[in-house]
Amino acid sequence: MSKKKREFNPDDFVVYPAHGVGKVVSIEEQEVAGFELELFVIAFEKDKMTLRVPTHKATEVGMRALSSPDVVAHAMKTLKGKAKVKKAMWSRRAQEYEQKINSGDLIAIAEVVRDLHRQDDQREQSYSERQLYEAALERLTREIAAVAGHDEVAAGAEINDVLTSRASAAA
Repeated sequence: MSKKKREFNPDDFVVYPAHGVGKVVSIEEQEVAGFELELFVIAFEKDKMTLRVPTHKATEVGMRALSSPDVVAHAMKTLKGKAKVKKAMWSRRAQEYEQKINSGDLIAIAEVVRDLHRQDDQREQSYSERQLYEAALERLTREIAAVAGHDEVAAGAEINDVLTSRASAAA
């Protein structure tokens, strides 16, 4: 195995756009179609899933290191903002929300959480709205927990406090 400098190493937490936060468990060589391929083996504990990503394709597919504390602070600030809900049809908005969630961009994910968050006194969410909200919230919570070295419960409470304080400030 070549000892070239790698962007990610075993035990690093990484963000894979379509799946959120995972942990590089190892780097292995595998023969695929007659070629030796070096792969990152990434475990997504919560989803009980393992993903193998060719090391030379990792950045190309959008795999990245955890966000910096500055980006997390920006995401939290985004949550405090006023929800921006476009007047487009729901199917169009749902598509946009889904793209933001799967972009792996923490700020875009925070925008989805902000825009879909509902207070108890607000109108009911549809099933698909709730699904998108929960997917975005889970991604946001996992990454903030991983960056801060907290557990997800603490990160979830922190996010909830921000969303609730935003609501009481608006009232």
